[in-house]
Amino acid sequence: MPPLPKKKHSKGRKGKRAAHHSIAEFSVPSCPNCQEPKLSHRICQSCGYYDGKPVLNSEANETTE
Repeated sequence: MPPLPKKKHSKGRKGKRAAHHSIAEFSVPSCPNCQEPKLSHRICQSCGYYDGKPVLNSEANETTE
């Protein structure tokens, strides 16, 4: 038989333990090339750049070069 708790944990103790489970605010960084919002670690959908290098051949790339 597994061990059981000897005493009841209070609501405050349970709340303190679960305090860091809240939802964090979602941040959307901007592209360093075109300043449009983009998701982290993904190619920018507006200019096609990733890590300062052109990755996608889009019409936006051809007009800036």
